[in-house]
Amino acid sequence: MPEGDTVLQTAARLHQALAGRALTRSDLRVPRFATADLTGRTVLDVTARGKHLLTRVEGGLTLHSHLRMDGAWRVFAPDEPWRGGPGHQIRAVLANAEHTAVGYRLPVLELLRTSEESRAVGHLGPDPLGPDWDPGLALDRLLAAPERPVGDALLDQRNLTGIGNVYKCELCFLARVTPWLPVGALPDGVLTRLITLTERLLHANRDRPARTTTIASDLRAPPSPAPDAAAPGRPRARPPVRVQERLFVYGRARRPCLRCGTPIRSADQDGRPTYWCPGCQSGPTR
Repeated sequence: MPEGDTVLQTAARLHQALAGRALTRSDLRVPRFATADLTGRTVLDVTARGKHLLTRVEGGLTLHSHLRMDGAWRVFAPDEPWRGGPGHQIRAVLANAEHTAVGYRLPVLELLRTSEESRAVGHLGPDPLGPDWDPGLALDRLLAAPERPVGDALLDQRNLTGIGNVYKCELCFLARVTPWLPVGALPDGVLTRLITLTERLLHANRDRPARTTTIASDLRAPPSPAPDAAAPGRPRARPPVRVQERLFVYGRARRPCLRCGTPIRSADQDGRPTYWCPGCQSGPTR
């Protein structure tokens, strides 16, 4: 699923292509809004709110969309062929004289009053990439359920919005705890550090074409010495790790940890593949 940084990039592309221009074509291919016509209205802005996209048009209307797992918005020049999937997967077309934005496989697409946007996004927690970011509020919401596993709590968009499964795994690795450790069992200061890292990582990746989290930790220092198997009890220092991976643990099952060399493990957590390093992260596991 696209996470907050990816959705922000999508919003920026749509805003650049549509904002300030009148629509010459409007085609919403969902039954409930199939007869709605926005042609002639000027797009005011396109904004990301966590994983949600809000396209505001004059007349007090907002087109709300969510990409979930497979959705995508593509922007094309007027004479450019549409490439994003077969025609039956198109859910929305918004065009002006210079650009055409096509929404493919959008699982959520609704037209609502701009004054009623809270119906779609009012439940969301503070957004690390938004003007409403409030780390104190995010901390309070996470602490409200101390028995909840930290991985689940990070994915709950009511606590803070924009975090998906990739960031969940990477944040837990950077905090050196497993995703199954209850929020209330986190060592002192770790939850605050997690919230700080969340903002740092999302901002670091907001303009990157390929997400990376290995920028968030200093891997230039050699890891702790490990016992030499050929000479028990005698420490053997490993050489410094060279970062050649974009992610620490996500998608790296059975590959060596970039920090300690232990094979990365994976297991299911509420239907999502979850990755962690048994050597670096403490806490319960599946």
